[in-house]
Amino acid sequence: MKYVVVTGGGMSGLGKGVTSSSVGVLLQACGLRVTCIKIDPYLNIDAGTMSPFEHGEVFVLQDGGEADLDLGNYERFLDVTLTSDNNITTGKINRTVMEKERRGAYLGKTVQVVPHVTDEIQDWIQRVAHAPVDVCVIELGGTVGDIESCPFVEALAELSYRVGDFCLIHVSHVPVLSAVGEQKTKPTQHSVRTLRSLGLAPNILACRSNSPLEGYAREKLARSCHVSSGNVLSLHDVGKNVWRVPILLRDQKAHEAVLRVLNLDVKEPDLKEWTARAELFDALVEPVRIALVGKYMGLTRINKDAYFSVEKALMHASVALRKKLAVDWVPAEDLEDGTAPAWNKLKGADGILVPGGFGDRGVEGKILAAKHARENRIPYLGICLGMQVAVIEFARSVLLDMQDANSTEFDAETKNPCVVFMPEGSRTHMGGTMRLGSRRTYFHHDNHVGCMAARLYGNVRHRYEVNPEMVARFEEAGLWFSGRDESGERMEIVELGEHPFYVGVQFHPEFKSRPGKPSPVFTGGKKNSDLN
Repeated sequence: MKYVVVTGGGMSGLGKGVTSSSVGVLLQACGLRVTCIKIDPYLNIDAGTMSPFEHGEVFVLQDGGEADLDLGNYERFLDVTLTSDNNITTGKINRTVMEKERRGAYLGKTVQVVPHVTDEIQDWIQRVAHAPVDVCVIELGGTVGDIESCPFVEALAELSYRVGDFCLIHVSHVPVLSAVGEQKTKPTQHSVRTLRSLGLAPNILACRSNSPLEGYAREKLARSCHVSSGNVLSLHDVGKNVWRVPILLRDQKAHEAVLRVLNLDVKEPDLKEWTARAELFDALVEPVRIALVGKYMGLTRINKDAYFSVEKALMHASVALRKKLAVDWVPAEDLEDGTAPAWNKLKGADGILVPGGFGDRGVEGKILAAKHARENRIPYLGICLGMQVAVIEFARSVLLDMQDANSTEFDAETKNPCVVFMPEGSRTHMGGTMRLGSRRTYFHHDNHVGCMAARLYGNVRHRYEVNPEMVARFEEAGLWFSGRDESGERMEIVELGEHPFYVGVQFHPEFKSRPGKPSPVFTGGKKNSDLN
């Protein structure tokens, strides 16, 4: 097994996830089989209970694992299916070590960070990185030198000596001070010095900067960090088109640098399809405006990471339809307050998307967005909570005796509970208690001519569901539940008859979307075979 480890220094947010994914794409294009592991040094077992404001979205894996959004990057770039084992956290490692200690697995030894925790980290990595994989790309989250990441750095240092074929790529910032106007290399020099002091030495430097790395900066870094100048890579900004990053690395022969370290002799990377998609993205002109009505928008800035996979799925669909995507971020609470800019965005949109979320804050604004789309025949896609608010809005506006319709999540005493708590859910524990992972959805459209769901095709993450006792009344009024689970009692897809496109899904189709293979609900019902 060959290992590529990606670390970061100086600051967070440098793009280690995109770098790791792009290196994986390059190696995959060389004919190698690649998998990825993300190490998150936090004490949480997984990302399931983390606030989207603080951590961004929770990416749900096919086996139900709730993980960091970088796992979504890996799956989209490499078109692979990962599991919860591909995301290592301090919480998972500590839990495993403590369980072993309680069972007496350490035979009375004093359990310590070295060797017990570091051995567990290495064992976990080697268990995931097994045949038929050729290369395992490991991203170490956080910043080198952080207290919480020290056991992982030590484990990786030990692993590098154990396995031999080990390439370390260090991502660091090369800023330009406006007063000086030149690229400064000291932050990278200091982060590499910290890395070396912890037992790891970089083979390749990936330098993040606003503009291409200057020759003098490259030579200075090569000399001071003991890396050949050919292994100092420029990872400058590529704008909104992250599909350019693998091409940027290919053009600098990054694959050759990695393959030399790993002692691999393979073919040149074939990125024809990838390059064509990146060029198509840059060439798009005709716009399509989508109003994304969310609740995790923040007070001072739009927190796009909270809806990361949704935005990527919209991008995949827009490229497939040859449209230039423009996302208008609409805070749901602003719709409740009647804020003019928010309503102007909604009224000017070609389509409205209401994504998932938890809690009652902003829900009435989402209901208003669903109402606006229904009454004005604007294409609407509701995901998870977005489906539930569409049902609530329909009950309030169309079924005249249900003006107080609501979800028991928001009003436990409502007389018309359109959405109820799942019977198998836990009201006392948050982590890992939702309906998670891939599930089958069965179409029920015998009585609905032109059923949209039958033209579509699901990853699940929810605690509440449509009340099955009210389904018959909704369907009599024109709101069809065209997709259900295997029991027929859990509503998975809802659509409105006599509307151009008004669809709600209880699952999360954004987690299945891929470049070149967009999720059909994001393309307005067009299947991938119709887009080629």
